[in-house]
Amino acid sequence: MSEEQTAVVCDLTHAGEGVVHGGKTAFIAGALPGERIRFRRTRRHRQHDEGELLEVLEPAAQRVAPRCAHFGICGGCALQHLAPAAQLAARQRELADTLARVARVSPQSWLAPLSGPSWGYRRRARLGVKFVHKKGRVLVGFRERAAPYVADLERCEVLSAPMDGLIAPLAAMLGELSIRGQLPQIEVAVADNATALVLRVLSAPSAADLARLQAFAAAHTLRLYLQPQGLDSVYELGGAGEPLYYRLAHFGLELQFAPTDFIQVNGAVNTTLVTRAVELLELTPHSQVLDLYCGLGNFTLALARRAQCAVGVEGEAALIARARANARHNGLDNATFHQADLAAPPDTQSAWLRRPYSHVLLDPPRSGARALLAAVAQLAPERVLYISCHPGSLARDVGVLVHEHGLTLEAAGVVDMFAHTAHMESLALLRGRAPRR
Repeated sequence: MSEEQTAVVCDLTHAGEGVVHGGKTAFIAGALPGERIRFRRTRRHRQHDEGELLEVLEPAAQRVAPRCAHFGICGGCALQHLAPAAQLAARQRELADTLARVARVSPQSWLAPLSGPSWGYRRRARLGVKFVHKKGRVLVGFRERAAPYVADLERCEVLSAPMDGLIAPLAAMLGELSIRGQLPQIEVAVADNATALVLRVLSAPSAADLARLQAFAAAHTLRLYLQPQGLDSVYELGGAGEPLYYRLAHFGLELQFAPTDFIQVNGAVNTTLVTRAVELLELTPHSQVLDLYCGLGNFTLALARRAQCAVGVEGEAALIARARANARHNGLDNATFHQADLAAPPDTQSAWLRRPYSHVLLDPPRSGARALLAAVAQLAPERVLYISCHPGSLARDVGVLVHEHGLTLEAAGVVDMFAHTAHMESLALLRGRAPRR
């Protein structure tokens, strides 16, 4: 076993670990910049070591007591020991450093961070389920921080109500089922009108199991779904109820979704983000907007409320169907949707690409939007708003748009979509040619 060492932490990694120099660099979970710590190296890698925090000798001023009793074991959160304002500042530094290092550019101005509630905010989650023979019970929760096991949780401080307090009773109920060892995961979706749980079941539940599930759902005002195979096999116990939905009240929108659909994790921050996106694009009644990776229309429909038209493009057929239904549900006839493979350079003959656009919004997955950048630049939009869940791919793509296609990085900022975690949402506003006269 390695000897104990003392050191001063100088930085945070992208995963929220403290960075220690002096000899070979070490990453230590739970340590914060400015702290003097005692630690032990536990794993060796070529470029760095991993270390175990043994004691904080001199704590940072920004250190706070974690609210969750499971923090440090559960891998759902990485930064509960850092004050929320300091978390935002760390994200801001990471975004600035990544843009400078990868994109070789800095924005003309920094946007004020977008933030919201830092507790009870998570309306979408995937929880692991495991029957542990040695403990004689079922565990429900996120994976442990440093292991593939399901963390042994009683409650979760970041899940939206009522799920924050239902972890223990849910696990106890599942432990009474005959198929308790055949339930690998649960999808959580907290809508404005209901809380839905989708149970992945590897074996068919018995009649007694179904009765227990329905009694639990009734007692806690939940809607339970079973998924015996792929996503198209999901069905609601007791028959289908009204569609789940969330509202974007500022735009008079109600967006319906299925419990397994992608929606932004933090509902309050999503509402603010959609409003900010529309403001930053500076739309007029003559604007024609292209929304790439549009999903079920989260941004597209709000853009359509302020523009002449909005066109959404998405790769997943089910989400395109949902987006079209949401446009009809909200009485919007100036929002149209197309399915296309956005992981490959687009066909220039595609109907959605053979029309002019004054504005473009991109909201890609972690891998970014590399395949679409040349096509976006060819459209010569006045403004491009890039919303990202990975600063590295954002910086890479912004660098291409600036250095290869002549756009200007006008502004950038962070979005506190995932408080207490190492995940970071950010946005970049780019200016193209001068606005049309």
